[in-house]
Order: sequence, then structure tokens, then C-alpha cells
Amino acid sequence: MTLTTLWAQLPFTPLAWLCILLGVAAAYVVFGIAGFGTALIAGPVLILFMPLSRIIPLLVVLDFVAAFGNLLPTRKAVARKELLRLLPCMAVGCTLGVIFLLNLHSDLLMLLMGLFISTYAVYNLAVKRKPTTLNPLWAIPMGVTGGLFGALFGSGGFLYAIYLNARLAKKEEARATQSALISCSTVVRLSLFLLAGVYADLSLLLLAVCLLPSMLLGMATARRITLNMSREAFVRLVTWLVLASGLALVTRYLSA
Repeated sequence: MTLTTLWAQLPFTPLAWLCILLGVAAAYVVFGIAGFGTALIAGPVLILFMPLSRIIPLLVVLDFVAAFGNLLPTRKAVARKELLRLLPCMAVGCTLGVIFLLNLHSDLLMLLMGLFISTYAVYNLAVKRKPTTLNPLWAIPMGVTGGLFGALFGSGGFLYAIYLNARLAKKEEARATQSALISCSTVVRLSLFLLAGVYADLSLLLLAVCLLPSMLLGMATARRITLNMSREAFVRLVTWLVLASGLALVTRYLSA
């Protein structure tokens, strides 16, 4: 198959390309600061132009590159006990999520994604005090649910963040372990999508290559923002945007 033939399978208008590129760049600004959340930001934009079953595998490829870029400088701070505790649970959740993603109706997935990200945003805005300590057994529900949400909606990282911040006293350890977990999660999801034949669609991989510059721009912008704005203030602003996006998806489903 020639490059021209593959390009013809990406029939986006110039305006659509602009929206997609900006949506991905914004998503990786958030990822660069919070360590998760690409689908929460990019999903509501991309779903205007392609089904969720295509969006999540696309973002997994980009997350794979971004996550390892975040992990390499901090790998020595990873809390290996917590990582090994969460990994098997996450793998189970990822497997279930991929099965649901590839078999559920796209309209239903749009509604579920809208409800998911709206619930996440409301939780983040309403709950001022997150858990300060958690029993290690919480790794089971947090890991499975995080893996499920990660594969199904592209974002289960906030559950890992809640668990790790309540288990690890040092923020550097929590952030490094979360980066390692997200990296492992992308490998698991990438492998599952590969086994399911999703990446046999070469136009999807071409689209990922086209979006790499936007991803890198977003990550570079995140590094600049962290120098001028507190992480808490930025994440709160983004949470309001996520809530608006989630409600818009639910409204779109109900009015269809």
C-alpha cells in the first residue's frame, strides 16, 4: 500500500486537521504536567472526527513515546514494591477494557466516556482532601479499575495518582512510580491492541506519526508552564475544561 493510498484514508478537512492537532497538543500539555489525562482532553475533540475505538489505540501510541520520555530522567526514584503490587491488577483491567472497547457500540462508548470524564471532574473539584493513607490491598481495585479505564477511555492515571500519593511520602517517588506505571500500561495496551489486529490499519499509524510534532510541542509547553504556574492551579483549570467536555459529550449523545 502506497503512502498516497494511506493518506487518502485520512479524509480530514483543513479545519478538522487544525482541531485535531490543537486537541492533541493541549492533551500533552496536561500529560506533561499531571502525568495522565490525554484522552480526557483530546477525546472530546477527536471523537468529532473518528470513533472512540480508533482514538484510544491512537493515543496509546503517542502515550508510549511521551511516557518513556517522562520516565527516563526519574527512573531511579521509582518505588518498585508499589509498582509490582499494581502491575498485575492493571494488566487484568487493561485486558477487560480492550475487550469492551472493541465490542461495544460507538454511541454507547461516547455516552460512557462523557459520564466517566464528568464524574472524574466533579470528584476532583468537590473532594478537597484526598486520602492520605491507604491499605496496600487498595492496589487491587485501584489497579484493575485504572487499567480498565485506561484501556476503555485512555485515562486511568488519576486512580494510580490517588493510590500512590496516599502510599508514598515523597512526591518524587509518587510521580516517578506513576510514570513507570503509565509506561507499563501503554506497553500492555499497545500489545493487546497489536494482538487484536488494531494496528493492521496502517492509516492509524500514519495519523500517529502526523500527530507526533503536536505531542512534542505539548510536552515542551508543559515544561515551560511548570516554571510559571503551580501544578495545582493548572490542574484545577484543566478540570473545569474536562467537566465542560464531558457534559458536552453526554448532551451530544442525548440529542442524537
